[in-house]
Amino acid sequence: MKNKLNSDLLDATGPAALTACDDAQPALPLWHASFRMAVVAAAGLVAAGLMATGISGCADMSGITPKSSLRDASSLGLPAAASSAALPSQWWRDFGDEQLNRLVDQALATNPSLKLAQARLTRAQAVSEAADAATLPQVNGQLEASRQLYTTNGLVPPPLAGTVRETGTAQLSASWELDFFGKNRAALDAALGSVKAAEADAQAARVLLASNVARSYFQLIRLNEQALVASRTLSQRQESLKLVQDRVNAGLDTRLELRQSEGGLPEARLQLESLHEQMALTRNALGALVGQSNLMLEPTLPAQAAIKSVAVGTVIPADLLGRRADIAAARWRVEASSQDVRNAKTQFYPNINLVGFAGFSSIGLSRVFDSGSQQWGVGPALRLPIFDAGRLRANLRGKTADLDAAVESYNAAVLDAVRDVADQVASLQAITRQQTEQRAAQGFAEGAYEIALQRYKAGLGNYLNVLTAETSVLAQRRTAVDLSARALDTQVALIRALGGGYAAAPGATAAVAAAH
Repeated sequence: MKNKLNSDLLDATGPAALTACDDAQPALPLWHASFRMAVVAAAGLVAAGLMATGISGCADMSGITPKSSLRDASSLGLPAAASSAALPSQWWRDFGDEQLNRLVDQALATNPSLKLAQARLTRAQAVSEAADAATLPQVNGQLEASRQLYTTNGLVPPPLAGTVRETGTAQLSASWELDFFGKNRAALDAALGSVKAAEADAQAARVLLASNVARSYFQLIRLNEQALVASRTLSQRQESLKLVQDRVNAGLDTRLELRQSEGGLPEARLQLESLHEQMALTRNALGALVGQSNLMLEPTLPAQAAIKSVAVGTVIPADLLGRRADIAAARWRVEASSQDVRNAKTQFYPNINLVGFAGFSSIGLSRVFDSGSQQWGVGPALRLPIFDAGRLRANLRGKTADLDAAVESYNAAVLDAVRDVADQVASLQAITRQQTEQRAAQGFAEGAYEIALQRYKAGLGNYLNVLTAETSVLAQRRTAVDLSARALDTQVALIRALGGGYAAAPGATAAVAAAH
């Protein structure tokens, strides 16, 4: 019969313990009593010997420490006071456009990039569940049946030697790694940190997708407004050409003026065609974002003036570091890396397992479940690294370097976030000043146009002067459309830079942590 004694236990106790006799329980077979004595002896050796002397001699982690440190708000010169309340999670609804709301909702429901981020979150959750399972007892079942020829020149004595026999085993085995030094706990914490980072990444992808949909939609509205101005420009130049032709026929102008007016038509048509091309490309990009190749929009896009402006603070908030999902993800990766370092340190210490089995084993399948075929065993198993040629130190150095890399990635994300917000705030303030000047310039151009029109109606000027004055008005309208579009685009960019309403969701992470 196969004896399932653990080899580590045999090494720790020595052969003498197996020959001891337990007088207190004479009814038990000798090997049962010997095994119980071996367990007691092994436990004593573990407590009094190896765990007391081997740990301090083998845990050499000197000289391996992290070199990077996290940046905080004070080190970046951000104001100490917290900013106003966080942005709403569905901030795009504040622009007051129902078609935009439908497009963003559709994109959040169907976009492949968002589903990819969700799949990565699900995978991280599965890894954390596997790490949590390592902290709990494991139970396995075993059922074996075989037919074997026993060698006559081996360890098996007669009458089994040289015969063909059937053997059978049916038993349950259990093991539990006693996490005295926190190795499994550190692995679980690292996995939970990765889950939280994946959750934040999914939220960052959501914010980025919504902002890209809004910016593409506003770009499409800008191009449509520019196309309307370009259409009027083309009509104006056609009217101007007709007037010049009439003046040439009347002998008031020469062919030079005629050729100059004719050259304005292809230029206006070129501008209009270019705008139509950009509209088609923007529509395709918007369709890709919402997961619909043949995007169907309303026949008439809303006027740019109908889009509400969203008031966004123009001061970089001190709590910016907690508002952005990408920064939160980077911070959780730092936490996960720090737990990986902790796990690497615990590799220097003993690994202690409680193992046991109980079942039946016999030679001859007909006797597998006889009372005499019972077998069981229980005992500790201890493994202690003594000489590993520097493998554990190399692993710790690698995990420490990963921690430094995670810290510097976090610092880079923080600096980029501060720069991003500062850029959008500066642009928004500059656009506001430019719009003030542009409105003044447009007012003057429209005033000149009205004077030219009144002079024409009074017979004091020709219609060509009216068309010339209108050219300045159309140029100012193009500038106004561009500035209004830039203002909307910058508002969206600033909202995204401020986190886009990100808030850490409890999700599966809280459930796993609570269960543990």
